[in-house]
Order: sequence, then structure tokens, then C-alpha cells
Amino acid sequence: MVKSAPSPIASRKPSKLEGIKENSNFLREPVATEILEDTTHFTENAVQLLKYHGSYQQDNRDNRLKGQEKDYQFMLRTKNPGGLVPPQLYLALDKLADEYGNHTLRATTRQGFQLHGILKKNLKTSIATIVKNLGSTLGACGDINRNVMAPPAPFKNRPEYQYAWEYAQNIADLLSAQTGAYYEIWLDGEKAISGEENPEVKAARQRNGNGTIIHNNEEPIYGTYYMPRKFKICVTVPGDNSVDLYSQDLTLVVITNKKKQLEGFNIFAGGGLGRTHGKEETFARLADPIGYVAKDDVYDVVKAIVATQRDYGDRTDRRHARLKYLINDWGVDKFRAQVEEYFGKSVEAFKPLPEFKYYDFLGWNEQGDGKLFLGISIDNGRIKDEGSFQLKTALREIVEQFNLSIRLTPNHNLIFYDIEPDSKQAIQDILSRHGVGDDPSQIEPLVRYAMACPALPTCGLAITESERAIPGILERVRALLDKIGLQNEHFVVRMTGCPNGCARPYLAELGFVGSAPESYQLWLGGSPNQTRLAQPYTEKLHHNDLESFLEPIFVYFKKSRKSKERFGDFCDRVGLDTIREFAATYESQTANGANKSRHRVNLKEEIYSKLKEVAQSQGKPMTQLVTEALEAYFQNLS
Repeated sequence: MVKSAPSPIASRKPSKLEGIKENSNFLREPVATEILEDTTHFTENAVQLLKYHGSYQQDNRDNRLKGQEKDYQFMLRTKNPGGLVPPQLYLALDKLADEYGNHTLRATTRQGFQLHGILKKNLKTSIATIVKNLGSTLGACGDINRNVMAPPAPFKNRPEYQYAWEYAQNIADLLSAQTGAYYEIWLDGEKAISGEENPEVKAARQRNGNGTIIHNNEEPIYGTYYMPRKFKICVTVPGDNSVDLYSQDLTLVVITNKKKQLEGFNIFAGGGLGRTHGKEETFARLADPIGYVAKDDVYDVVKAIVATQRDYGDRTDRRHARLKYLINDWGVDKFRAQVEEYFGKSVEAFKPLPEFKYYDFLGWNEQGDGKLFLGISIDNGRIKDEGSFQLKTALREIVEQFNLSIRLTPNHNLIFYDIEPDSKQAIQDILSRHGVGDDPSQIEPLVRYAMACPALPTCGLAITESERAIPGILERVRALLDKIGLQNEHFVVRMTGCPNGCARPYLAELGFVGSAPESYQLWLGGSPNQTRLAQPYTEKLHHNDLESFLEPIFVYFKKSRKSKERFGDFCDRVGLDTIREFAATYESQTANGANKSRHRVNLKEEIYSKLKEVAQSQGKPMTQLVTEALEAYFQNLS
């Protein structure tokens, strides 16, 4: 894969969005004016600024009628550092989903909630309700620091987890937008109801630090133009990769001494997964180790890294604007040197770390202080009531009855914590009554470790289905594994409707990335613990060809794996070219025991589309049409 940079930045003009930010009066206009207008949607300039306020303007493509106006609606995303959702906020979101949304909540892969289906006329009331109930949507989207992630496990006897929560919140506060636009527009100038800001954080925001601060500016850290692109941070603990740490722009790893007292943080930087089909200069990238910093310096080094990206990131080409491209172009040493210039001192050597592993914390667990926590699996993060499965109602009853806080997980699940042991049975009864399980061993493993983005019908970037498609895809993968004798095998599957990678498919053992209607790129070879990038195996797999395409891959895995070797590790070890060679000559076993060749020939997209159209119109398999056409061709040759 080519990883070349665009032409030199100095020779190119800033992107259009840089001008929109410059002329917005710190995110105010034209949003402030247009929210007062009796229209169904915002103009394009306002749509871009609306993201900083936590909302995307969307069009429900399922409801779109030819010749009529788009079915405009809005997605609201909350910002919950470390995934914390107080009970008051959860109940408010649950009610908003019913009153103004589509009657569902969507837990995201960055530990927030999304509300879908809100109309423009209800947007202000919805945001004001969230803020007045201890929540926020400010900075959940846009060219700014997004939600700061942290492991969701509430271990009270493991101080490093408490440090991760504390610093996730503090760094989120440090990098929060300071513009008054949010409260002016959505709360008529009323400030948020919140506790007093940490004095250390407040002082750190104003500390200059060799150029990290822009003086006499409403945004002392971001300045008039904010960041070149979105910026993603997480704080985790040694060994815990529940946060997909290698996918972040900036990761801090808590380092404690033998007495479990906080000493400092290891720093990773430069991760990011978004890419664009057909643009090989865009690519997924893992974060690099940068160094170590003492706890007293952590806010200053975070500011130094943000300032480096702010001042040197590409503001001319948004496809090349993330921190990963700056580090890829410069190299780690040059990047570290620039960070140290802003920081005012050298970054210390990286501290040794154990191997990182993925944890989902599902089921009932001791939290270390006599109380319990409960991790509940949510298929694709969608909280809804459907038939006898009444997850939304069950969660609301539990929060109402027990006043429990929630921690959302990076794999769009949910944790209730601080549960008194004598409340366990009552909670289990509520879940059981509404058809919700609390035993993760009863979840199909392919489902348990899978993720998908929302995609169609509302995401404007979606090329094809994801959330609505993955349940059927997983069923078919499971049936295929059972057929070839891999009944006990499972692996990490992730799917997105476009190449931006919101469900992080490029770290999966088996990744599906939308590439055309009903078709996906297939990525193989990520690690079970999401510490290695997958690689592209094929550019376009139509979902109808899933079984015939995957069967030789799984058969080769069964035949050639090492003892207890995981699927992703196997694909990485043998290499994708070797897998392709095996698949090219693979003969599938048919139901009557005969062998049927499955040789593959690539077709141009226009030929494939025409073939599919004719096959559907004639009610014949595409393979039959190809075979008939080739037989006729060879007869003419003779």
C-alpha cells in the first residue's frame, strides 16, 4: 500500500472548512441565526459548525421519496469522559428518545450515546435537556478533542483504574471548548449545572508552556481555527486494551509504583483508522510509543502534543489532516522533538509494559469493595424494545429502582456498578422478565466480540449496510464454521458501512468495510486483542458470495493452523498471498460428496453489475450465466 504524502502544504490553500471556522465567531454563526428559522434543516456552513455542538444533520434514506425534500433529521451525540452516565442523565436520554427521537438509544464505540431521528424544531429542547441533566454534547463531533475514553471496569481495589477515570475526566475538561457559543445558543446563555472545575486543570489551561497557548483568544488552546481534524484520546492501564489504544491520536497509560501510587504516564501517539477507498495515500495506522512523563507534567505534555498537531497538521487536505499523517511524514523522532520544544523539557524513556489484552467485563463481577458490577451486552449498541426483547424498558426500570450510574464500554456495551449484593436478584428478575440475559457465556461468541457502525439509513457517509446487516452475516459465518468442523471457533468481527472505520474494523481478525451497495472489502489478520492492523484481502465481496468466498479461507485455517492458534494470528503468520493461493485451487465439498471447483476470476465492476442484473431478471445464479456464456464462447472458437 502506497503511503505517500500529498504535495507540500506550503503550496496549497487552506480547505473550505478552515474559512468556515474562521468566520464563525467561535462556533456561533450561522448556527445561532438558523436555529431560529422555521426550516427543516441547516445550510451547509451551519451543518459543519453544528458538529462541534454535538449534532450531525442526516437524511433517512429509507424514507426518501423521489422528487421530494430529503427526510431531514438530526443525530445528537453525548460526550461522556470514561463512559460515565449518571442515572439522572440516562433517564433524560431515555425520555428524549421516546419524545423526540426514534425510540432507541445507540451506545457508541467511544463510550457515548447517540439519539437518532430528532427534528430541527426539537433540537434546542433536546440539547438543553441533556445539559440540565448533567450531560453535554459539546465537542462530541467536529475538529476538536472528542470524548476521552477509559477502561469502564469500576475496580475499587485497583487504584490504576481509578486514576484512568480521574485523568480521562480532567483531560476532557482541559481540552473542552471554551467558547460561550454552546450555552448562548442552546441554553440562552445559562451556564451548565456542574461542579467546580479542578484547579489544576484550570491553571494548566492558561499556562503558556513555550507557545501552547494562544493569548487574548476565546479559545486559549485551540485558537480561532480549532484543530485541523478530529482528535481522539484515551487513558488506560497497563495490559488493558478495552479502549483500542493503538487506534487513538493520543493514549496515556497509567504508571504506578509498588505501592500503587500514581507516578506518571506512558505516551502513545499517531493512531487512526479512517481512510478513503481508492486513495492509497490514506491509510489506517497504529499509534507509536513516544515516551514517559511524570504525573505533574501530564497536562503540559498533552497541551504540547495538541499544539504540535494544531500548528503543523495539514489544514489544506482534510484526508491528510489527522495526527497520524503528521507523525508518518515526520517520523517519531522529529515529532517528539517538536513536542519537547512546546513542553519545555525532554520526554523521558518509555516504561516497560505487559502485553495488552482485550476485556469486555460482561456479566456479574466483584468490584473490590464488597459491591458488584454488571456488564450487559448490547447487540451493536442499539438499546430498544422489540417483541419480547425489552432491553430499553429493563434498563430504565433498573435505573429508576436502584439509582445506578452507568459506564458505557468502548465496545458499545453497558456496565451498572456500585450494586449492593442484596439487589442482585431483583436486577436479575427485571432483566429476565424483559428477555435480557446477564450471563455472557450464553452469548454466541461471534456476536459477543463483534461491532458494527449504524450506517444506513441515516449516516450520510454509508455506502452499504452495517448494523442492520451484521446479525445475518454472523449467523451465516457461524453456519459455515459449523459446516467445516470449526464449531468451537470464534474471532473478532467488525463491520462498517464505509471506509472511515467507526467500528474499528481494521483491528479485527475479520473486518468488513463497505465498498459498494451490498458489497464489502474484506480485511484479515488483526489480532484477537486489537494490537495489530489487519490487511486488505479483497476489494469487493458481494454479500451473496459470502459462504463460497470464506469457505476456503476457513478450511485452510483448520488444515494449517498451529495448536490453539487464533484465526487472526494464523492469517498474519501465513500471509494473505498464501491464503489466496490455497483459495484459488480449492475444491468445495458438495452435499452429495462430489467435489466442485471454486476457481475465481475477477470481473470489472460494470460487468459484474450487469451480470447481477441479468441473473436477477432471469432468476438464475450468476455462476450459471457465466458458465453458459463461456460454453457458448468456446463452442464458437471450435
